[in-house]
Amino acid sequence: MILPKRLFVVSLTAIMTWLVLASPPGAIAALAQDASSFIGEKNALKIPPLMKDENPGTNAMDITLRAMQGRTSFFGTEHYTKTLGYNGSYLGPAIKVERGQILHARVINELDDDTTLHWHGMKVEGQKDGGPHYPFAPGETWEVSFLVDQPAAILWFHPHPHGRTGRQVYMGLAGILIVEDDISRNLDLPGNYGKNDIPLVIQDKRFSRNGELVYLTHMMDTMHGMMGDVPVVNGTYNPYLEVEREMIRFRLVNGSNARVFDLFFENNRTFWQIASDGGFLSSPVQTRVLTLAPGERAEILVDFSSSQYGDRAILRSPEFEILACLVNNNEGAKQSSLPRDLTQIEPVDTSEVVRNRTFVLSGMGPMVSINGRQFDLDRIDEVVQLNDTEIWEIRNEMFQGGPMGGNMMRGMGRMDRMGGRGMPMARAMAHPFHIHGVQFRVIERDGSAPPINERGWKDTVLVYPYETVRVLVQFQKKGTFVYHCHILEHDDMGMMGSFVVE
Repeated sequence: MILPKRLFVVSLTAIMTWLVLASPPGAIAALAQDASSFIGEKNALKIPPLMKDENPGTNAMDITLRAMQGRTSFFGTEHYTKTLGYNGSYLGPAIKVERGQILHARVINELDDDTTLHWHGMKVEGQKDGGPHYPFAPGETWEVSFLVDQPAAILWFHPHPHGRTGRQVYMGLAGILIVEDDISRNLDLPGNYGKNDIPLVIQDKRFSRNGELVYLTHMMDTMHGMMGDVPVVNGTYNPYLEVEREMIRFRLVNGSNARVFDLFFENNRTFWQIASDGGFLSSPVQTRVLTLAPGERAEILVDFSSSQYGDRAILRSPEFEILACLVNNNEGAKQSSLPRDLTQIEPVDTSEVVRNRTFVLSGMGPMVSINGRQFDLDRIDEVVQLNDTEIWEIRNEMFQGGPMGGNMMRGMGRMDRMGGRGMPMARAMAHPFHIHGVQFRVIERDGSAPPINERGWKDTVLVYPYETVRVLVQFQKKGTFVYHCHILEHDDMGMMGSFVVE
């Protein structure tokens, strides 16, 4: 059986949905009658199950994760493709922990290759971070315990073996990790997991005509990173979500290998960003477009309380329909509120800075580098002192020294940030820069203050061509860590460096 052509072109469903959203109020009755056929064309969004504590009653959450091989059908057909997952065939369960808890994890490698498990965004010691310095072989178990001591946030976990990260993540090894604390529990925010508190792991894939996942099939996949033509959310193709007439909280993870997503609703609906990578912003930021680079996370609130039964809202990017939300009841709307303040974030203070460091990202494809060097597991590139505060300046020069077109590309990047719809040339050359074991503050983009939604805690920041981004970071955990481009194919090809905190 050959998969339908609609997998590779804009779906008729998306066009019809746009026409429906443009319909006058009198069309609501028709919408309700048509809901069953609308849902019939789509797949119910899968919600990652919450992991259960294997040893309840203590201050430690005890879990087991198995990195497994499996087979998954994304299209509801008899065609299954080889995939990887944690405790299942694709992706993994969600881990929810409290600040102040001990997380004790056993990670069992049931793959045919070495792997690691990196706690992306978690502040832990180097040997517990799960970076490329700490692989474990097939059949081995990596056991790790650490205190969760950072604000409420949505983090994630994924493998990080050098040279294999891109393939292992692309094939399905990833999961979300939710940290809660006193602030998050006391805020009037949606918190019913899977009902009005919805995780969305957004990825793009490429499939053969018989439904097999394909990886690195042409030169551009290594030049710009692996990008697909089919979006999946929580491993669901063409997903829909039934929502109540209330405020819905979406916890977003860009789990793609290389694609930057500009997320917006087709009907120009406004929404509010309440958190970035490392936790809550100081107050909600109203917007219509949210840009997420690979590795970045965000939390948003979408108010459906004034919607009517049968209304639809389509979350999308310029390239794809991401998620169709369908209002599924005709009862009274639930009271929805938007907190004025979320948390207190101290103003950036550079008075304690002891050192500035510069990291120049350059090259393309196999020639990518940082400061002119490619990654070497046996080399330490930077040495940092415990509890020191530093400014790291990250420059995306593409080619060291920069061509005459550097100013043009810098301008395209600036336009991209302002417009939020993607300048293809600038996007193709942008690099998301991630630092392990820390959360940092973005203090400048090309000498200007960062956007409001980048003024919270971050661990990954998108750097456009010929742009300079400065971040303020304090190193609170000892050990050996890495910094790298989170385009995973660039990471695998050496756009990464090691640093030790001592």
